[in-house]
Amino acid sequence: MTDQRILELLLSDIDTAQQLLDILEQEFSALSERDLNTLQALLAQKQPALRLLEQHSTERSQLLLQHNMTADQQGLTHFAAQSALGAQLLDHSATLNTLIEQCQHANMRNGRLIRSNQISVNSMLNIIRGTDAPTLYDNKGNAASSHKQRPFSQA
Repeated sequence: MTDQRILELLLSDIDTAQQLLDILEQEFSALSERDLNTLQALLAQKQPALRLLEQHSTERSQLLLQHNMTADQQGLTHFAAQSALGAQLLDHSATLNTLIEQCQHANMRNGRLIRSNQISVNSMLNIIRGTDAPTLYDNKGNAASSHKQRPFSQA
């Protein structure tokens, strides 16, 4: 019965991880377009998916621990060796691991885009505030060495 429950959890998590991957792809598009309304809607979808993955992971770990197995891939492999559903458990576990890795890569890509956008926005704000000291040229074409704050009208 435990092997059936673990299989159900894996199948559910595969669907959830695929949905999460789709959300992360949509998030990348929304980040690229700086569409805040879409980003908020995607965040509302992403959080429950992450919670569900975490809950199922915890339940799978507890089930393995109840059967004196470690709560990792090695424990699942040992558990699968004793189960009639062993091949399915290992196949679906591998599929889930692949999807989770894809989600992690997509999330890191989105994080890099967010960081790049933050740097860009901060740079623009510093120019507007007059606190940015980029290399500028004077009226003779020489690099200006002024490091004083300049108002927006002179930026």
